[in-house]
Amino acid sequence: MRRHRRCTTGGPIAVALLLAATAVDTAAQARDKAFQREFMLNAEIVKAERIGKGVTEPWRLTLSDGTVTHDVGFQSVNERRDQARLGGRVELGFTDAYRYNIAAYQVSGLLGLDDMMPMTVERRWRTTPGAMTWWVDDVMMDEAARLADRRWADDLDVFNRQYARMQVFAELVYDTDRNHGNILYDADWNLWMIDFSRAFRIWEELQAPAGLNRCDADLLGALGDLTRDQVEQQVGPYLTGGEVDALMARRDLLVLHFEELIAERGEAAVVR
Repeated sequence: MRRHRRCTTGGPIAVALLLAATAVDTAAQARDKAFQREFMLNAEIVKAERIGKGVTEPWRLTLSDGTVTHDVGFQSVNERRDQARLGGRVELGFTDAYRYNIAAYQVSGLLGLDDMMPMTVERRWRTTPGAMTWWVDDVMMDEAARLADRRWADDLDVFNRQYARMQVFAELVYDTDRNHGNILYDADWNLWMIDFSRAFRIWEELQAPAGLNRCDADLLGALGDLTRDQVEQQVGPYLTGGEVDALMARRDLLVLHFEELIAERGEAAVVR
């Protein structure tokens, strides 16, 4: 989610509230995830506008608790069709659902990747349940703009490490829509992954293992240690048993893939 804009609403009291919150909002950005979670679950929604991008018709909501004001993204898509064509493949039982955004965030925490995904919670708005996601601050560009402008981070090793982590995670959750608009970079060149509403397919295979050439030791170790009980505890009602089965099967394939790469190329060439 991109950096929020300050907007006024009708009436001098509302305007004063938003202007006063601007002065303290910088402090809010530095708050930890616990603050963000409680804020998103409980703060008042004071403004709403359509984002205008994406097939799931997401909203941009402004929240305020009287002291802090910050924007979030809200996505309530919950679509199921008998079949749909994704690229060159027909998917039976196609699902596009907000619950996958919440599940992706929860799984990312188990792997130590939640610093690459904005906090996401479930909340009702206008009686409709959806995924509410913290709006990422100081976004410079998305991946489409980066490629168009041919821009690269100064520290290419950190950049490549983040990109590789994203690729591994996308394979683990079988995200079929990791498009360039769903990859954001902030002013410090931190990579942020957003929108996983078309992830968690029940296919027990990897999408593009040939593109997985590296995995850092922390992530590879976390993958190896991941248990079904941990996943089920975290994802709660957001994934079905079959979706968890497929996730764990892909975890096994990922670990095997990197073990084979290490045997072929050497650990130094793969685990970095």
